Amino acid sequence: MKKFLYIAFVLFTLISFSQVDRTKIPESGPTPEINLGEPVKYELKNGMKLILVKNDKLPRVFFNLFIDRQPLFEGEKAGISALTSDLLGKGTKNISKDEFIERIDFMGATLNLSASGASGSSLSKFFPDLIDLLADGLLNPVFDQDEFTKSLDRFKEGIEADKNSVPAAARRVENILAYGKNHPNSEYLTIESLNNITFNDIEPFFNEYFLPNNSYMIIIGDFDVDSTINQIEKLFKTWKKGKIIDNAIKVNSNSKTAIHFIDMPNAIQSEVTFQNLIEMRMNDSEYFSLLLSNKILGGGPENRLEQQIRENKGYTYVARSSFGSSKYTKSRFRAYTSTREEVTDSAVIEMLNEIKKIREIDVTEKELNDVKAKYFGNFVLATESPSTIANYTVQIETQNLDKNYYKNYLSNINSVTASDVKNAANKYFNIDNGQIVVTGKGAALADKLENITFDGKKLSVYYYDKYGNSIEKPIFNKEISSNVTAETVINKYIEKIGGNEKLNSVFTISLEANVTIPGAPFKPKAIIKEKSPNLTSMEMSVEGMGTLMKQKFDGNNGYMEQMGQKIPMENDQLESERGQKGLFDELYMDTASMEIVSLSPVDGKDAYKIKTKENSFNYYDAESGLLIMTEESTTQGGNTITSITKFSDYREVDGILYAFKREINAGPQKIEFEITSVIFNEEISVNFFK
Repeated sequence: MKKFLYIAFVLFTLISFSQVDRTKIPESGPTPEINLGEPVKYELKNGMKLILVKNDKLPRVFFNLFIDRQPLFEGEKAGISALTSDLLGKGTKNISKDEFIERIDFMGATLNLSASGASGSSLSKFFPDLIDLLADGLLNPVFDQDEFTKSLDRFKEGIEADKNSVPAAARRVENILAYGKNHPNSEYLTIESLNNITFNDIEPFFNEYFLPNNSYMIIIGDFDVDSTINQIEKLFKTWKKGKIIDNAIKVNSNSKTAIHFIDMPNAIQSEVTFQNLIEMRMNDSEYFSLLLSNKILGGGPENRLEQQIRENKGYTYVARSSFGSSKYTKSRFRAYTSTREEVTDSAVIEMLNEIKKIREIDVTEKELNDVKAKYFGNFVLATESPSTIANYTVQIETQNLDKNYYKNYLSNINSVTASDVKNAANKYFNIDNGQIVVTGKGAALADKLENITFDGKKLSVYYYDKYGNSIEKPIFNKEISSNVTAETVINKYIEKIGGNEKLNSVFTISLEANVTIPGAPFKPKAIIKEKSPNLTSMEMSVEGMGTLMKQKFDGNNGYMEQMGQKIPMENDQLESERGQKGLFDELYMDTASMEIVSLSPVDGKDAYKIKTKENSFNYYDAESGLLIMTEESTTQGGNTITSITKFSDYREVDGILYAFKREINAGPQKIEFEITSVIFNEEISVNFFK
């Protein structure tokens, strides 16, 4: 199993090196005067509002078309707006999909269309052509049946891929607990809701909700104002007014602070969130005080949560907080982190302590001045972006802000006092009426969470499934029969996959696999070869890019070759490789020194958790006897990293059952191996592994 973990490590490294470091904010020059420009405003007869800001610093134009409507609750057809958005830009009644895309590419422009608006940019000389395409794409869209089917399939694949995602489950249930199930902010896509959407639903939905009389089009850059207004008026005059839906949006009220737990047996880390609903609009008098209060608590790097939970305690890598604002419904304050399983209960307490502290004790002058300085720098830097200016401009119009709101932004920030910060924290960080949401491995966490005491009171614990349904406390650790031992479990597995004699007859294994890394710009192929007892070779390649890396171990020494450089294996990896006794680990396990830790669910199946060695566990399906998961923790640079590998899709090859699908989770990273070929006892020279 080790070879897959090493591949994963290498791939994570490759991805990291291929990405640009965007954590450092570029140094800015002298602080410019904050001036968003004086907009020209114009309203079409259909209610479409134009906001035009002339800026000829660069020969480019940026636009944003924004539909100001209340959030939609889509109910049984959740996903219809996402599907509709995905189908826009796939051609019009006048030009084909390919021609539409080619025209955008020819101009070197960008054009993004959705059911809630559009955005794009181009060189000034191409801007009239871009507006033509925008109007044609939005007013004359072609909704194609084949494209609809393709989009539907992609959305379903995404749901399937996320079904066991711990962060996805955490966010889903957090939303439901905050807002209730019948709220736009808690709605999520399901296979069932997508199946309820027909092709014939798309166009009526688009026509009903995509309306000019609640739309704002902001244009910023080097363009002729009068000719642009004339062009837009001509192109968009056929866009008909409609009835704007205005339904009351009901939300849940937060209850007395308690722990809400979602069991995810496959969790590597625990997701921990404290949340409560707030009423906040951008024009509220306390908005800027809340901005700074949140910033100090967890709104950016070097915040209090991170200082305590990461730096002082070493529980996590990132801890943050945030809040929202909305004129249509309540928003949320959230403090959140991902933490190691064994310190989850401690992380909960530390998070609550930091929230309590900022509510009760004035922040220091240094803290306050430092966070103000960061806001000044970030704000000035942001105003250099046309897209940011466009967002600010539309917020003034749609959020009922004073026209000088952003001109006075920095002075409003500067006027906030330490007392203002504490008062805002007291009002909006509701430690007594919030929700602590923990998502993780119930077998390891439930008992600890039920013993958490805060402010002298024991916190209640409530249980939910990963779709936010309230459930009784599951039985996480079932009683194990006295005749079941580590030895019987291991022997059952050996017999299940082929038996001792058959497994011992295998002296080489040759694998080919397709590798999937979510978010990666490439999809490698892997060729892995093993020769008894411990010789290994693997090669990763990408079509069009050639070989990404190689790794070889000849029984004594090994190396990794990457980007033309050979790097010798480190001592701990060499020790591990040398310790391998054969091609099937279970044949060589000392079962007398192993123990069954628990019998608990893994992905809905009862599994025996066996401690194979220190910080290493194997999980065997109690019914089938097959290995379904391994768990291993290692320490690197003072941080504990837990890797979980899941095994599925067992197929018979020459009388041996072999797992053709392997999913590796290491922290937030996930890698999937789809094995396409397995060959036993292929002749391989020992020189191949050098």
